[in-house]
Amino acid sequence: MTGFRPRGSIVQFKWQETPEGREFLGGILHRNKRKSFGLLEAPSLPPQLPVENVSYKIFLTGKPAVGKTSTVAKLLGQEISSYHVETPGIQTSVIYWPAKLKENQKVVMFKLQFWDCGEHAIRKYDHQLPALKEKADAALFLFSFTDRGSFDDLPNQILNSDFTEQEIREFEEQWQVPVLRIANVTGKRLADSRTLDGRAGVMEVAPFLNSLVELLLQRDQVTVSTSAGRKVTRHSAGSRSAAEFKIYI
Repeated sequence: MTGFRPRGSIVQFKWQETPEGREFLGGILHRNKRKSFGLLEAPSLPPQLPVENVSYKIFLTGKPAVGKTSTVAKLLGQEISSYHVETPGIQTSVIYWPAKLKENQKVVMFKLQFWDCGEHAIRKYDHQLPALKEKADAALFLFSFTDRGSFDDLPNQILNSDFTEQEIREFEEQWQVPVLRIANVTGKRLADSRTLDGRAGVMEVAPFLNSLVELLLQRDQVTVSTSAGRKVTRHSAGSRSAAEFKIYI
């Protein structure tokens, strides 16, 4: 795909399954359950685990009831509701994700801030959409593989048949945007049949989150390479407009 390196070229996709990776995952798990973090909270890691912290703000958009809230819930390791309730206003969720880079073998703890807002609130209050976009690093345009209309509803995107692998590849090449996939269904449970299995849930969303952080890193590299000879080694959240970078899932 033009402008993007092959997946797995920057981030070690199977690293979370290694002993080292599982040790870092301990920062987002507690007794096999996912931890919840607020905007000002962070995982607690042993001092012997060196890690670099990188933050991104990401806003979600798409047709009402397409699954924006469910997508975030899936990534957070939470229950997926079978009922649709529109998000009443701006909702922010923080997901921490450790990943290891191939080139320098550094471990990076990504702080992904997902911003979502219901369609009704966006139309009713003029300040909501600008707040979502302000200092955002990327936009996730969501559509459902089971809802043709949700794809046709995306700006400037029109297809007239059911999805095929070839169509997805052609879409990525034509629009120069990556397409990621996630199944918004509740994950495995522990032996008590009630509690969600946090570690299994992490492994289930690992390919998605690894792809997402890798694309964000690539986007930073592209931005740096097109600047006036400036070399940037650390990312500063909110330093660029999300209009420059879109991801479809």
